[in-house]
Amino acid sequence: MADISIKALIEAGVHFGHRASLWNPKMRPYVYGRRKLIHIIDVRETVRGLLRAKKFLKQVAAEGNLVLFVGTKRQASETIQTQAERCGMPFISERWLGGTLTNFETIRSRLRRLEELEGVMEGEMLQTYSKKMQASLAREYHKMYRNLNGLRKMDRYPAAMVVVDPRKEKNAVREARKLGVVSIALIDTDSDPDEVDLPIPGNDDSIRSIDLIVSYLADAVAAGVKEYEANKYSGASEEAQATDAADEKASAE
Repeated sequence: MADISIKALIEAGVHFGHRASLWNPKMRPYVYGRRKLIHIIDVRETVRGLLRAKKFLKQVAAEGNLVLFVGTKRQASETIQTQAERCGMPFISERWLGGTLTNFETIRSRLRRLEELEGVMEGEMLQTYSKKMQASLAREYHKMYRNLNGLRKMDRYPAAMVVVDPRKEKNAVREARKLGVVSIALIDTDSDPDEVDLPIPGNDDSIRSIDLIVSYLADAVAAGVKEYEANKYSGASEEAQATDAADEKASAE
């Protein structure tokens, strides 16, 4: 798991906030000062937020829980998908569908429909439909794939959610809070830190800033997953050894 580098944070522009006229006064504890018309975020607070978030995410993943990555704004979409896939977690990078968490069973049913469509598109059955029907199925498939593909691994509720820009993803944050899912967010000076559980103050508009912060968090999740897998393997080995010992004892008797 990579160490947090203040130099890397500054080079990525994590310390640049929004225009001072657009700030949320609740972000005052995280603001170092102002440069011309732009607020400068205190990088020390960014590091504190990152350390807390990394420790928590590693623990969550080490317990075998899911972490949902969410970032639908243009600057965050690609990073969210890449980093979530790297640590084997579900993600939403295109559009947050209302009820993704609060109406989870409906989302699962739509995923089953997506799998059905994939079977049709990849099989010979597609040729039995008319051209008009084929076009209709293709449109339905591409739309569902774009919105739901990242949720295939979410077979249960996540224990935590990583968010880029909670102001943009307010519906996701609201659903997470309603269900008790812990939210970790890269939050700029125009957002309300009280809306999330673990705020990480930083530039949420810069691609480099988003990529750096989310990669740090994904590292923590990946480390937790690795620990979980190691413990699971160790537990299975111990159980197998105990079974073998019991069998040997029974044979001897």
